[in-house]
Amino acid sequence: MVYRFILVSDESEDFRRDIKIDSEATFFELHEAVLNSVKYTKDQITSFFICDEDWIKRTEITLIDMGSSSEDDVYVMESCRLSELIDEEKQRLVYVFEPLTERCFFMELREIITGEELESPKIVKAVGEPPVQITAFEDVDFSAPVNTIANNIDEDFLDDEFDSGGYNDEDFSDLSDDVFN
Repeated sequence: MVYRFILVSDESEDFRRDIKIDSEATFFELHEAVLNSVKYTKDQITSFFICDEDWIKRTEITLIDMGSSSEDDVYVMESCRLSELIDEEKQRLVYVFEPLTERCFFMELREIITGEELESPKIVKAVGEPPVQITAFEDVDFSAPVNTIANNIDEDFLDDEFDSGGYNDEDFSDLSDDVFN
């Protein structure tokens, strides 16, 4: 099976990426595909979160095992396959690319394509510029409470972004596989 994910950002208007990836790929492979699609460096600690329909974080998949003493299961990107935690369309995820401020991409599994396989992830559509990867230290307000994703989501924005009517195929530029080289 192949999964097609949509990524959007509440920081960059008109930004969207569509990524196809095999359901048996790891979260690390999806992590690499996301970073490649936005041309971010690969030197930051990142996490995926499986969310419910209200964007409440439920399950974290970390880049590295931080030695959590939690009783909850610890999932590490390199060893966790997408199919282990994701199995239905419209599943929501958050990809936190700047943990200090919880800046993230909102993701949705838009389509499950049965009868297909992919050897490597593909960026199949791209629109707009992503937000900058790292906020300048002097721009971070450390006196303000940390951004909690579920409390600060503009539901109307996300509904519009994930609404299939918001974009059509003419709105995208096709990308070749050389993005991963």
